[in-house]
Amino acid sequence: MNEQLHTLEHAQQTAIDLAIQFGPKLVVALLILAAGYYVGRWMGRVADSMLQKLGLDETLRLLLIRIVRILVLALFLVMALQNLGVQLLPLIAGLGVAGAGVALAMQGVLGNLAAGLTIIFTRPFKVGEYVSIVDVEGAVEEIKLFNTVLSHPDRSRIVIPNRKIVGEILHNFGALRQLDVTVGVAYDTDIKVALAVIEDLLRAHPSILHEPEPVIRVLTLAHSSVTIAIRPWTRVDDYYDASSDITQAVLETFRERGIHIPFPQREVRLLDRT
Repeated sequence: MNEQLHTLEHAQQTAIDLAIQFGPKLVVALLILAAGYYVGRWMGRVADSMLQKLGLDETLRLLLIRIVRILVLALFLVMALQNLGVQLLPLIAGLGVAGAGVALAMQGVLGNLAAGLTIIFTRPFKVGEYVSIVDVEGAVEEIKLFNTVLSHPDRSRIVIPNRKIVGEILHNFGALRQLDVTVGVAYDTDIKVALAVIEDLLRAHPSILHEPEPVIRVLTLAHSSVTIAIRPWTRVDDYYDASSDITQAVLETFRERGIHIPFPQREVRLLDRT
């Protein structure tokens, strides 16, 4: 019993000695870290105001702000560790060995990070543009370090790992898309009249852009009709509604103007060989 009391008293005395020895240093280290946090936020705001004046892309600007904050916090962390008397060289060596092991275990994650940095700095697309990649398409909603988020026209969200984007064939539509509507007219139709009717329809539609100029051309001479290609430009958000509106308007207007849209037909002749 006396031995246990002695051990307890010894532990208490040791704790008091450690508190007296390291307590003030620990408090100072915590204060240094707290100061680093607030200084990092302040430096981030300063960097943000400077980068906004340069007109940098939002994704790149946010990345640079985070880097500034992390660097400031890392500097204050080093100061806090030095205040505690921690030897930094052995610590850095240990972190290097541990980092190598973590890198091997997280190759996919680091690959996404490297690809994200590549996307941010090379900027093959920007937020708000409409892209098609990896058999999916949508408007770019967010570009993060590890993944890119697309907003699909059906109001779903597509999350693509960045390593699946870098090195792939990317179709960037930008902020505009070109409709691809086709209609067939009978061979005896006055083509100039049909083209003029379509041009008037496009000019009257509010979602169809006048610049770039819509493309209206005779596309092919099919078996039962002359195929006309209608390819105007519209904003990405208006693409599907405009495509439906133009198709319906062409059908209704052709009926009103007496322009015949033929259906496929074949002529079958029966020969009597008896």
